[in-house]
Formats: sequence, structure tokens, C-alpha cells
Amino acid sequence: MSRHSPPPPPAKQIDALEDGRVVRAFGRQVVVESTDGATHPCRGFGKDLRPLCGDQVAFVRGTASDPEGLVYRIHPRRGVLARWNGAGRREELAAHLTRLVVVFAPTPAPDLFIVDRYLAAAALAALEAVVVCTKADLLAEGGSHAADALELQSALTAYAALGYPVFLLDTASDAGFAPLAAALASGTSVLVGQSGVGKSSLLNRLVPGAVAATRTVSGSTDEGRHTTTSAALYHLPGGGDLIDSPGVRDFAPPVPEPRQARHGFVEIERLSAGCKFMDCLHREEPGCAVRAAVGLPAPDGGSALEPRRYNSYRRLLTTAVQMEQRRPPGRG
Repeated sequence: MSRHSPPPPPAKQIDALEDGRVVRAFGRQVVVESTDGATHPCRGFGKDLRPLCGDQVAFVRGTASDPEGLVYRIHPRRGVLARWNGAGRREELAAHLTRLVVVFAPTPAPDLFIVDRYLAAAALAALEAVVVCTKADLLAEGGSHAADALELQSALTAYAALGYPVFLLDTASDAGFAPLAAALASGTSVLVGQSGVGKSSLLNRLVPGAVAATRTVSGSTDEGRHTTTSAALYHLPGGGDLIDSPGVRDFAPPVPEPRQARHGFVEIERLSAGCKFMDCLHREEPGCAVRAAVGLPAPDGGSALEPRRYNSYRRLLTTAVQMEQRRPPGRG
């Protein structure tokens, strides 16, 4: 019996089972939306059943005397966003996704390595990905952050050149929101990114009336404070669904084995076809087409492989090697 298949429900409840979708998840406590659009507080049946936001489930509604329903079964998952946890094991975060919406901003100081890792997570899970820069009006302010603004502009140009849709959103205006809403109008998207970059504010503008606490930024540490503590799914007015997820200070996608880290970087995947050895890790191997392309001019005026992106790949590869060493034998 799999970990998603607890003991069957009591015979008297079998006829009461119905399908639904998890629209909010916090530990074993979830809210399930039934096919009639109603929502039901539930918990997983059995200690090992932990539904994710977006899961398709079979559940039994609560009663007047006991309003908490029970989720008895999680239907097979697809489109899963996952990460490595501290033990080097795969931890699933949300399911039945179509795309990742990777959000960052000029402040708090963007960690582009986290952005790259989310983009890698999308590629490894065969999901679409879009890049959103909030507070984009701050890029033009110059001042003491001018150098950072140039680096961020360069990164945005590089992401667009790689084929990722890039959206620039201003703090005070609605510029850019309509094209973004149109891009999210089908399937299920999830907002991901650092704490404090404005994901909840973005959600509130995409879904008028959504109850989402806005993040504040600590002036002393310039790190976003966590205010979203659970994952929640909202229906977009123009179509499609959007999941808001907690902000992070670090993230690493689960790579099945180190040599597959290249699959998370579209340009490295493309260049690796020219390597001398098929199992090249693009570190010190002879005849490596990837290392040879770092910083070289590309026809579009950029680099065939941006040095920062190559460094990002190397860091993910190192993490993949470390996690492989920490995993118990035979366990993912």
C-alpha cells in the first residue's frame, strides 16, 4: 500500500466519497473545494496522508456535529513542484501545476541563484516558467543601487533571450498586469520567490478581494518577513488558477542524479550536445563545449552562456552531489 493510500474508509462512508481539489494546505489540515464550488475543512485520514495544495482527492464532507471532513485518497499527482529538504530527500510542495511564476524585485536584494533554481525546477518538472520583476520602477531610480540595477537589467535581458516570458510590474501603476493575467489565464500557476518581493501584493492585484497578507521588508536586514504560512489556490477572474506559496530564503530543486542538473538550464542543455563525452558534467572535463562557451558572444549580442548562469549551474551541481551523498541508500 503506497503512502498516498491509507486504509479504506469505513463501509458506511464509501457511498459518501466524492472528488474535490485541495485549495488550501497547512500541514495535515486542508480545505477541499468540491465540484459544486463549496469549500470544506478537512484533514488527511491516517498519519501519513498529507495532501498538497492543488491535489485531486477523494474525501468525505464533515457533519453538523463534526464539521471537519476527511481526505481518504490522493489521486495520482502530476505537475509537481518539489524541493530538497535538509535531509537530502525530495519534499513535494504543490501539485497539478502548469507553470511557475518566478517573482523577484530590486528590493529586497534579489538572489538570482534562487531565480535560476526555480527556473531549473520548472524545466526538470516539465513545467512552463515565466519571470516577473515587481517594483520595476525602482530600476530607473539609480543612486546607490545603480550597479545592482544594471545587473538586474542584464539578468532580465538574458532570461528573455533564453525564451522565458518576462514581465515588468510597477509598484504604483497597473502597467504590465494585463499581459501577465493573460499569460496565466489557463492551467494552474504557482507564485514562487524570495520573501518580501511582493508576491502577496501581486496576488491581491490579480485576484481582487483575495485575502493575502502583504509582506513587509525588514529595514535592518533587508530580508523579507514571512507572512504567507500556507499554500492557497485562487481562481483568476480571467481564467486559470493561481497558488500563492510561502516565500523562501533558499531553494534547491531535487535533481535525480548530478548529471541531470544540466536539464534545468536550457542553454547548457543545448550546448552539451557538443561535448566530447556524453556524461560530461561541464566542470574540468576535456572537450567540454559548455565551458568553452562561457562569456563568448552570441548572435543576439549577449553571451552564448552567461558566466553568472554557468556559476549557477555549478552551484546546483555541487548541491546535487552533496544531496546524493546524504541520501540513505535506495531512498529519494
